[in-house]
Amino acid sequence: MSSIKAVLFDLDNTILDRTRTFSNFTHAFISNYFRHIEFPQSIYETIIERDQDGYKDKNELFAELIDLLPWQARPRLEELMGFYGAEYVGNAIPMNRAREVVLELKKRYKTGLITNGKTAIQYGKIDRLGIRDDFDLILVSEEAGIKKPDPRIFELALERLRLQPEECVYVGDHPVNDMEGASQIGIGGIWMKVNQPWREELSARPLHTIRQLEELLTLL
Repeated sequence: MSSIKAVLFDLDNTILDRTRTFSNFTHAFISNYFRHIEFPQSIYETIIERDQDGYKDKNELFAELIDLLPWQARPRLEELMGFYGAEYVGNAIPMNRAREVVLELKKRYKTGLITNGKTAIQYGKIDRLGIRDDFDLILVSEEAGIKKPDPRIFELALERLRLQPEECVYVGDHPVNDMEGASQIGIGGIWMKVNQPWREELSARPLHTIRQLEELLTLL
């Protein structure tokens, strides 16, 4: 990979441990709204399942939960969205050695972050982790007006970094949004295997598969 000049990353379940972050948020959510339930494990499991590893629209998620869960006093959707906005970011947890790996790679490459999501939430998590200045480029889909796997968001990253596709690699956990999206414009992918299973119908084939970010230090 001698031609590589930039390493680009996904955020959720790549740099940020989204699984643990949302789990911690869910415990805080239950503590706030379900103190009247002695054994709330089934509530926790319902929320985690309905969240679909973060790919469920949050308005839809909380609207469903209003109908499904045993509330003591039925809340309004706006209240739950407000609680999510205030509490979720505060529970942000990085992947193991995430910042250490990024800073080490930054000594040799440009670094970038391309993430789908709401601008306030994504930047909130980035700032909670203290990593905003670790990247030469940050693109959030809401702010950019384009979301992965649309190849235009990857093209925008290349334009801003003034690089060609073959000069970049993209590290992410989602086979479609990350690997297929980057592959469409010729960016090589490194798949971080977390929760999402590979989909054999995809045309993308990652250059490498990793389970821990620190593996990048021997690959790049």
